[in-house]
Amino acid sequence: MSEEPQTTRTTFPDLPDRVEGGWERKAIAILQGDARRSADTHLIKPSFAGLNGISIYLKDESTHPTGSLKHRLARSLVLYGICNGRIGEGTTLVEASSGSTAVSEAYFANLLGLPFVAVMPHSTSRQKVAEIERFGGRCHFVDSTAMVYDAAEAIARETGGHYLDQFTNAERATDWRGNNNIAESIFDQMQGEEDPVPEWVVMSAGTGGTSATIGRYIRYRSLPTRLCVVDVEHSAFHDCYCSGDRNATCDRSSRIEGIGRPRVEPSFLPEVIDHMFRVPDAASIAAMRILSDRIFRRVGGSTGTNFFGLCWVASRMMAAGKAGALVSVICDSGARYSDTYYSDEWLASQGFDIAPWCDTLERFLETGEMSVPEC
Repeated sequence: MSEEPQTTRTTFPDLPDRVEGGWERKAIAILQGDARRSADTHLIKPSFAGLNGISIYLKDESTHPTGSLKHRLARSLVLYGICNGRIGEGTTLVEASSGSTAVSEAYFANLLGLPFVAVMPHSTSRQKVAEIERFGGRCHFVDSTAMVYDAAEAIARETGGHYLDQFTNAERATDWRGNNNIAESIFDQMQGEEDPVPEWVVMSAGTGGTSATIGRYIRYRSLPTRLCVVDVEHSAFHDCYCSGDRNATCDRSSRIEGIGRPRVEPSFLPEVIDHMFRVPDAASIAAMRILSDRIFRRVGGSTGTNFFGLCWVASRMMAAGKAGALVSVICDSGARYSDTYYSDEWLASQGFDIAPWCDTLERFLETGEMSVPEC
């Protein structure tokens, strides 16, 4: 007589109790409150006598609570970490940063009551270090820019924390379709201007996230605007754009803080860029000083790179008999660079001669004539 087949009872686990997530909801509400208060910034329109038919607009990101464009990015990175379940109550936040991003992240960590560690080269300006520490952050120094990535990952592992990783996550954490990102803000503020759709937006690259957001937004909205990205000396971004090689590297660190990288960062997307060129560091610093004099407040070195690039694009448009609007960004305040870019002694110690570039820019802004000095 055959045995009856054994039957097994299938069981499923009970549904878990609801996780209230009180800290996460409170944290997101705090971040959203900051966004409502500070997400938009002024779009200023300086006037230059020599630029007939060209309107210049500068998005002034230095007016954020932490004084730079990176305020938007830091808020997005922290939100990204919370919403992905990687940041909770008490999580240590860690970042690899040359300064401005870390200042903004320290602000948000302090706002949420979280520990924060910034990994940066010894060469970072003392003013930025002081600002990070003022928000309760801790600075961990390494010998070169190339060392910041591994050190930040190691500290996150050791503390059980979260590596915010601006260089990978910048283009992921920001909603490029809108949600009051910098691109949407620029184009909304341009409405009602004589040329509401700019011919070019000119932007330098640090993580690559801002240029990726602007380039994607332009395509998403089917706008005729083109994106020009300006790079600096000792940076791998321009080489990648020209060659297509994402493994391009540079064995020296950029002298213009906040932009230029020794490797091609994951957030840099050359496919959404229409034109790219490299600006000499002396030209960036000269442009920074010239613009500061014209708008009656100091701007930083990366803004100088942006402004020189904008002037060069304007000169090519004028030479071709074209008119229209150009937009660029004031990335941060020059108050952070009083001991470096605004110090004649520091410039001399670095071997910079900015006088020829200052003369070139002054002449261009007054007459519209641009002749590049020999480098």
